[in-house]
Amino acid sequence: MPLPERIEGYAIVSADGMLADAAGVMPDSLKFDADQRFFESGLDGVDVVVHGRHSHEQQRHSDLRQRLILSRKIQSLAADPSNKKTIFWNPAGASLEQALMVLDVPHSRIGVIGGTDVFSMFLGRYDTFHLTRVSNVRLPGGRPIFSDVPVLTPEAVLADHGLVPGPQKVIDAENGLTLVSWVRASKMR
Repeated sequence: MPLPERIEGYAIVSADGMLADAAGVMPDSLKFDADQRFFESGLDGVDVVVHGRHSHEQQRHSDLRQRLILSRKIQSLAADPSNKKTIFWNPAGASLEQALMVLDVPHSRIGVIGGTDVFSMFLGRYDTFHLTRVSNVRLPGGRPIFSDVPVLTPEAVLADHGLVPGPQKVIDAENGLTLVSWVRASKMR
């Protein structure tokens, strides 16, 4: 069965590694134009967006993208009756490759955008993970980016799964935003 061409993760987190508040909502304190531009540009380069039922990209081109939405409410794969570009996918009943075949994009470039379970599920498969940090925001009791956070930092989790950090880029100095793209060590040249 054909494998995906590339799998990339995209996330913005608070200083304490949270991607949403305790209610599961991404607060405005994690929303910045610089990150949104990077995020949208990255998703413009993927063939399929993968996320959970409560994650949204909320971008101008969202309705144009093919997507897999993870759901435990179905047995394996199901078409979304309201969007012909969307397939609901239960990884317990079908592989990623099978889901991509249903979307008719077996050799696709994939953008994973969360939430916690989805980000964690792909840890062994990311080619690159783009992690934006907001240094001056903390979300106590919030939803972590990975299931091992806050016991481990997001960076430690990525490193434990074979990813190596690239250079840190300041993308919004005024708001304390930095971006590090982590790359699978075996893919480095």
